[in-house]
Amino acid sequence: MAMSMDTLPERVQEWASLLAEGPCLWREGRFVAGRLPSPAGQLVLLAERLDKAALARSLPILAAEQVEVELSAVKRIAERDLLCLSLSAWSPALKARLQAVADDWDLACVPALPTAGEPGLVLMDMDSTAIQIECIDEIARLAGVGDEVAAITRAAMEGALPFSESLRRRVKALAGADAAIIDQVIGRMPLMPGLTTLVTGLQELGWKVAIASGGFTPFVCHLQQQLGLDAAFANTLEIRDGRLTGEVLGAIVDAEAKANILVNLAHEHNIPIGQTVAIGDGANDLLMLAQAGLGVALHAKPLVQEQAPVCINRLSLEGVLGLVQAH
Repeated sequence: MAMSMDTLPERVQEWASLLAEGPCLWREGRFVAGRLPSPAGQLVLLAERLDKAALARSLPILAAEQVEVELSAVKRIAERDLLCLSLSAWSPALKARLQAVADDWDLACVPALPTAGEPGLVLMDMDSTAIQIECIDEIARLAGVGDEVAAITRAAMEGALPFSESLRRRVKALAGADAAIIDQVIGRMPLMPGLTTLVTGLQELGWKVAIASGGFTPFVCHLQQQLGLDAAFANTLEIRDGRLTGEVLGAIVDAEAKANILVNLAHEHNIPIGQTVAIGDGANDLLMLAQAGLGVALHAKPLVQEQAPVCINRLSLEGVLGLVQAH
């Protein structure tokens, strides 16, 4: 059995016959039966509809780097197409070159992927990751200081301002606001597309799912109850006589705290770090993404796009479920 790119169906999802007898190697312009003896990297191409152009654009880059390629699986997970390849070599430069040609698909090019059939943990940020808004910006808007607080939020997420400093400045601007605003924001808190699909899918696999947020406890507790999450961590706003005081109680959940939460939860549940996934969008998520076995930036800020192990820009959270189940 040997098949060239020209003879393959346009849509990757129709390549089942190619893999009917097992994995295939890309050799001299065609796929032939075979397996890499010891892969050093994994490449997953993802899209709502994945066409062979994604692979055709990727193969010359792999060939130029003298990377051998094994086509190991074609899957459809959470209504999204995935093409899974094992690689004989991996490097950050290779990942960057593949990312540069990804026109209408997402990809993960990493040394290793988690295994869905073994215990695992997903820890995600909340604002602009699990939900579509920044809760503090919404509180500020209702309190009449929206522009001031939103500007500080942008600076923090882009890495231009230390997170703890930015949080204290933003909360200080809320001093005197009616605490009932919090319930108003909870009442119209839009979930990120794919969130319920991701959480339900992970729970069916027996994985742990948690949130670590630089936001505030009422919002993460609402999500924890709504989705049945295993844990939720956030900051505590001080409230006196029904009004915000402008102070945060206790230690702030910043970048270092998020990374530590990941390690501590993994240890608590006896889960290897290689079986952990972190998801975030801002600069204060980078340590957590780097600490995890698989770090995924979701529709992230430019600084995070540059540094994150994996970037999802076209799909949403359902794409993470695909990566967990890719191989």
